[in-house]
Amino acid sequence: MESGPLAGHVALVTGGGTGIGLGCAEALLADGAAVLLAARNLDRLDEAAAGLRSNFDDATVATVACDVTDESSVAAAVRTASELGPLKIVVVNAGFGAAAPFHRTSLDDWSAVMATNLTGAFLTMRESVEPMVAAGGGSMVAVSSIAGVETHRFMTPYTVSKAGLEMLVKQVADELGPSGIRANAVRPGLVPTDATAGMMSIPAIVEDYHAQMPLGREGTTEDIANLVRFLAGPESSWITGTCISADGGHHLRRGPNIDPVMEMLHPGDTAP
Repeated sequence: MESGPLAGHVALVTGGGTGIGLGCAEALLADGAAVLLAARNLDRLDEAAAGLRSNFDDATVATVACDVTDESSVAAAVRTASELGPLKIVVVNAGFGAAAPFHRTSLDDWSAVMATNLTGAFLTMRESVEPMVAAGGGSMVAVSSIAGVETHRFMTPYTVSKAGLEMLVKQVADELGPSGIRANAVRPGLVPTDATAGMMSIPAIVEDYHAQMPLGREGTTEDIANLVRFLAGPESSWITGTCISADGGHHLRRGPNIDPVMEMLHPGDTAP
């Protein structure tokens, strides 16, 4: 698209095929950016891209298969983004969670979550530095979680990975600010996506989430995408190193009670 505050900007969105990542892509496209969607499932990406093109006739929407845990795959995705134009925006969204009692958390589960949520974020941000500097600077926005600041019983790998992600963002902001690169994070609360569908199918858990939110409702992908769009664009040009909650106020209270799920998955074994 030739107009809008993000016209002439290329945005790379990891985990861009569904949910929050797809919502972020739509918000960026609406304001004129060209977007490269990256994820492991290329079929899903192509379907998402087709939907975006139908909504934005003149938009540039491309896709690339990318496993953020693989260094060469991330490097190739960043090169593809740079071929579209000046890489000015990177949305670090790829991630997932696992749930188990701490004493039953396997090393494989720990390593898999860390590899995607933290190492994948590191690789995405590191590989983007050179082309972003060449483009005159830009904005990195990472998708963290309320789990980065509030304990979530039975979700240790996820909470630790998100807390680490937030420190990674602060490190990048502090070190790369002189090069014109800003880095910030958003902390979503409960948002209906494919990733949260299982949890949201249990009414008791959803009710507990609502009880911990002063605003009393789950969020939407648009709620998160609008904040990402703000942090990606010129309106936030003097903001870096921040982690902003978009969770209905959930961070003011406690983490969720997912005991009902754990009792189903680990009956009689939720405590050592």
